[in-house]
Amino acid sequence: MATSIEELKLNVLRNYSACDVSDALLKLQKLPEGTTARAGHIVDLVPFSPTIARSANLSKIIAPASTFKFIPKSDPIPIGDSGESHGFPAGTHWVDFAEPGTVAVIEQPAGQHCAVLGGIMAVRMKYLGVKGVVVNGRVRDLGEISECQLPVWARATSSVGTAAEAKPGARNVPVSLGGVTVAPGDIVFCDPLEGVVAIPRELLDQVLELMPKLVAMDDNVKEAVRQGSNVFDAFKKFRTKI
Repeated sequence: MATSIEELKLNVLRNYSACDVSDALLKLQKLPEGTTARAGHIVDLVPFSPTIARSANLSKIIAPASTFKFIPKSDPIPIGDSGESHGFPAGTHWVDFAEPGTVAVIEQPAGQHCAVLGGIMAVRMKYLGVKGVVVNGRVRDLGEISECQLPVWARATSSVGTAAEAKPGARNVPVSLGGVTVAPGDIVFCDPLEGVVAIPRELLDQVLELMPKLVAMDDNVKEAVRQGSNVFDAFKKFRTKI
């Protein structure tokens, strides 16, 4: 669960968009030479619940990440994970480890056609107090997911259950989604209009400090353009180096 201080910070984030967050991360993150900047944006995610549409009228979902890593059905469970802190002990189900107050982030192996989240899992997560789910793969039972009002973002859908191709491999480990690594405790920012961004936990304070400056500069640029300025001159005048 987020601390009271962190909750205040997350509430401040609600005043901004996913684009504002990415603008800040683009300046703050230091990447190896030749690496493509992702700025926290997890690509190609679609909101499948509570409605299958992007909308400015829906609430942002902003919370720390808890993570689940699925692996191919035929792969062995990673050594050391079975029954330990990052695994799933015998006689348990992966979804029962979903953590209240978090966004559950699920990594599914690339190229699979089954779903890794369905109606029963969504209902259980909702009961446990999960704030939302982000899946870099497929989901199913959209009617049930929507009915339980659990916000769910995913890449696509399937009518096929998880057991056809996948199985849970580990929990609360770093997961990779579209070139963005999400670690447990990172802040997941689900913007119902602009998309999903992950903020590394260690950069949260810097993002909160930088965003107002960047937004103010862009507001000045937009006003200048409204008044007839060309964009080059407006950028030159108001977009200072930070």
